[in-house]
Amino acid sequence: MARNTEVIVIGGGYAGVMAANRLTKREGVTVTLINPRAQFVERIRLHQLVGGSDDALVDYQRILARGVRFVVDTVTRIDAPGRSVTTASGGILAYDYLIYAVGSGSGEPSVPGAAEHAYPISTLEDAQRLRPVVDAAPASAALTVVGGGSTGIETASELAEQGRKVTLVCGRTLGAYLHPHARRAVAERLAELGVTVLEGGGATVTAVTRDTVRLADGRELPSAVTIWTAGFAVPDLAARSGLSTDALGRLLTDETLTSVDDVRIVAAGDSAAPSDLPVRMSCQSAMQIGPQAGETVLARIAGKRPADFNVGFFGQCISLGRRAGIVQYARRDDSVTKAFLLNGRPLAMLKEGVCKSTVWQLSQEARHPGVLNLWFKDRARRKSLPARAGEAAPGRTA
Repeated sequence: MARNTEVIVIGGGYAGVMAANRLTKREGVTVTLINPRAQFVERIRLHQLVGGSDDALVDYQRILARGVRFVVDTVTRIDAPGRSVTTASGGILAYDYLIYAVGSGSGEPSVPGAAEHAYPISTLEDAQRLRPVVDAAPASAALTVVGGGSTGIETASELAEQGRKVTLVCGRTLGAYLHPHARRAVAERLAELGVTVLEGGGATVTAVTRDTVRLADGRELPSAVTIWTAGFAVPDLAARSGLSTDALGRLLTDETLTSVDDVRIVAAGDSAAPSDLPVRMSCQSAMQIGPQAGETVLARIAGKRPADFNVGFFGQCISLGRRAGIVQYARRDDSVTKAFLLNGRPLAMLKEGVCKSTVWQLSQEARHPGVLNLWFKDRARRKSLPARAGEAAPGRTA
């Protein structure tokens, strides 16, 4: 009797859950998902956790296929030659194939004082630590949000809508991803909420103290609570385990999402760098890459060549408090267009629908693995590749 193929998925975020669920569509595959938290984190709701309108948590029983073994632990090392992982609890788990989906978190800020005095928001623990600090601050206290990307915009909007005095320090540009027309619309909405937006060359943070934020142009802003949303980083597990990574620490893979070092290791989500040309870190890309990583493993188990991954974008949906939002449309290669929507309550409802739809998709894949294949296609990606997509790299191990 043939033994089951053992597959370990490291990371229970959007990509990891989708990959694990997809793997269960084939009999004879034992799937183990290892994640440091007992509940799924809706990362796209962490700004709501800070504002108090949602806890950003979902029970894994709702979104994980019954056939997946769930282990609450942290992987501390991957032994690729030995095909095993070591966990923080001291366990050693063997695998035939490994899916690396460790996600991303806050980058260590290099600005003096930021690590000591500013609060990041990119993980559940970050947001849970920040919420009581915000709640304890007087209603009139000055709050500073550093970072003009979608997380900064959403956090500033969420707090300002509650009547908080918020300054959003953007660096050079508010909403750098947005088309200029959409950027102006967002700026107008932030102004309506009373958010002070600082951008331009002088609006770069040079230092953070317990109660101030200093800018490059010499200004010193009073700040009872400083929230840091600038920059993301990935865990260094791959690099520590001797696997090839890009400059940010993402696992280097080919176009089938397979590690350039080992054909039995596949990457998904924010921690993957296919052909050293990674797609934008986002829930949107993770939901598409996750099942494709699962399909890569299933193809290898079946002795077939895996398909090249293909992820396209529709744009970005940003909440502007509970009563407004914006949708910035984009081409499949993630370059923005002039088209956008910003229309108060209907767009806030649309963003809420997107968040709920994401959990629904995870649960659908859990119940009916293989049912979701409706990802967008970026047919122009191949032109950007330096070499033929999917080419095996020298030095790989089987």
